[in-house]
Amino acid sequence: MTEKPPIYEILMVVHTGRHANRRTAELVAEQFAKAGVSIRALELEAGDYSPGLSTVCADENAAKGVDLVFVLGGDGTLLRAAELARPAGVPVLGVNLGRVGFLAEADSDDLDVAVRRVLDGKFHVDERMTLEVVATHEGEEIARTWALNEASVEKSSRDKILDVLIEVDGRPVSAFGSDGVLCATPTGSTAYAFSAGGPVLWPDVEALLVVPSNAHAMFARPLVVSPSSVVAMEVDPGGHPAVLFCDGQRTFDLPPGARVEVSAGSEPVRLVRLWDGPFTDRLVNKFGLPVQGWRKR
Repeated sequence: MTEKPPIYEILMVVHTGRHANRRTAELVAEQFAKAGVSIRALELEAGDYSPGLSTVCADENAAKGVDLVFVLGGDGTLLRAAELARPAGVPVLGVNLGRVGFLAEADSDDLDVAVRRVLDGKFHVDERMTLEVVATHEGEEIARTWALNEASVEKSSRDKILDVLIEVDGRPVSAFGSDGVLCATPTGSTAYAFSAGGPVLWPDVEALLVVPSNAHAMFARPLVVSPSSVVAMEVDPGGHPAVLFCDGQRTFDLPPGARVEVSAGSEPVRLVRLWDGPFTDRLVNKFGLPVQGWRKR
């Protein structure tokens, strides 16, 4: 593992909803400060764990000029941090204080080690594929955004069925009623797409994953398509409105007849990795998968 240049300034993003998290954030801030690292915090969070820190607004300039975004929380917190880090091209390191925390590189038990490896420059950075998402209605653009995990088109009312047409590269594939359809990256294949019955894709696989959710159809299987493809999800013009969700962070209302096109994004998200090792081990450890086989039980 090649050592990185020294870290001079970090942005901390913290899930401050729990007292234990706030205390952890305070200790981490003290560790970095003692090592001479400047700390930047988000305005709405800093007062919860260290009021004396330099603060910034949670916007596209929040991570500009820092060397690293250090995240304390679960996957939702890391996705929020990725939204701040991506415009500046800054790497993100997640320490899981939640449950599974699949995107996080370290758990709370490894916190001191994680801080030490950051200070020593002993880490590497993976570039993760993102999605470019554009929604239109009657030829006019109504939303443009991005996602690290997935973009999903879902019904807006629990008691309704969403009628949707899936297209790949301008050609129709299947139309059906469902709870929704999502398009995910390999990174997102272990998140919402996994819960919806999609396959797990290794992060270095370049592909787009399309997964229907509770579809009323004979053919509504997950699809794995080329990273150069454009996936479209079109809401039935005579049906019900829908909602576009991106990473659970950004939400847009979709009227009947709206069309959402998803393609590979031009800007990746950079995730810090502290330890070498195959994705297979991470998958087994995070999900607690049995590897002994039934014969050895």
